[in-house]
Amino acid sequence: MIECCCFKFISWTLLAIMIIFFLFKRIIKATSIPYSQLTQTQNEQFFFDPNANKKSKFPSIMNKSSLYLSVIVPSYNEEARLPGMLDEAFEYLEKRKKNNPEFTYEIIVVDDGSRDNTSKVALEYSKKYTVDVVRVLSQDFNRGKGGAVRMGVVKSRGKLVLFADADGASKFSDFERLEKIVKVNCSSLEDDKIVVCGSRRHLEKDSIAKRSLFRTFLMHGFHFLVWFLCVKGVRDTQCGFKLLTRPAALQTFSNLHVLRWAFDVDLLYIAQYLKIPIFEVDINWHECEGSKITFGSYIQMGLDLLSIRLHYLFGAWKIDANYRPENI
Repeated sequence: MIECCCFKFISWTLLAIMIIFFLFKRIIKATSIPYSQLTQTQNEQFFFDPNANKKSKFPSIMNKSSLYLSVIVPSYNEEARLPGMLDEAFEYLEKRKKNNPEFTYEIIVVDDGSRDNTSKVALEYSKKYTVDVVRVLSQDFNRGKGGAVRMGVVKSRGKLVLFADADGASKFSDFERLEKIVKVNCSSLEDDKIVVCGSRRHLEKDSIAKRSLFRTFLMHGFHFLVWFLCVKGVRDTQCGFKLLTRPAALQTFSNLHVLRWAFDVDLLYIAQYLKIPIFEVDINWHECEGSKITFGSYIQMGLDLLSIRLHYLFGAWKIDANYRPENI
């Protein structure tokens, strides 16, 4: 009698799980847009030239490259930290350009709906270096870090596309470490696809020693979820210093769905799905004051990881190497 009751309980439980799973799948598919969408306002299609006092339209990543490197700097309320990062970047980039005239570059500062003077600060660099070198993309509202990076990437002109955080936590000259990997593994920057991730994995022991037990637990928990649910083989998915060839940037960002903190994981998941080679390179990195990562950010990233896995698992989100958003 007991065995019969247990069997019925298990059977009904499994049936209930199957029904919930089926309904959950239907709900996710019914409420999701399969392919990534790129929306932008009229204002976001133009950049301002402070020297000529006029606006010009941004190009598209669909166009042929006209520079060697594009640097995308997502910025949200970064008027205080942005100058230090840009000064360091220009010191390195101008030196490279002086030594090699073929080293051409641009920096696109994407103001992600800041409430401070981020755009005004960035425009001072446009005025100093001209808009051929520095362009400011002022978004009309906050899209999240991933949304800001994507908006800058799709308006870039470089054969190589690097995105770097505005806080200056990464040593900009470490670009050469990532660039070396690209050169070794690519025969053509115009055709080959590759993603190189700057990594802080070598600093993990030191960071654990300085962090609280709770923050260390959150870090390890996040790493486990990334590995278990989404991306295997990349230890540090969240370092904001990544280099892509133009074809790799076009394919991955055309399919990007997650636009906030966990966008890096979605980006690397897409790259692995499309069989784009991913490399991880140790870089110099230091903790900066004013970090925007909070406990709530970890919770949001955890939910985003679960969302990424379920949406792709159920087929609610699609990845297509040939797909391009309408407004790219």
